[in-house]
Amino acid sequence: MSAETQIKDTVTSNDVVLFMKGTKTMPQCGFSSRVAGVLNFMGVEYADVNVLTDDEIRQGIKDYSDWPTIPQLYVKGEFVGGCDIITEMTLSGELDKLFDDNGVTYDKDAAEKIRAANA
Repeated sequence: MSAETQIKDTVTSNDVVLFMKGTKTMPQCGFSSRVAGVLNFMGVEYADVNVLTDDEIRQGIKDYSDWPTIPQLYVKGEFVGGCDIITEMTLSGELDKLFDDNGVTYDKDAAEKIRAANA
């Protein structure tokens, strides 16, 4: 199976997917850690794909999204963004709206706590 097919299967068969360096329980870079930390704190169920274990997936995800950096978050098969975009969306409430619009369960109180802590 090609990297592109694997990526497409992963993003279409999971509501939320984070392509990252490391895993959701053991991120291996600060940017991946930040996004995984937001999702974990908000109680979002998501698939994590460790790009460090497969060079074809690591390059393939960049080609798939036409986005040069990792981590990359997908919701309902659509590319949302990387660390800076997810951070901005979390603080503005846009990530909540995206999750609400797509039927993704998350802890709304936790999202508010993130915003309060960064106000």
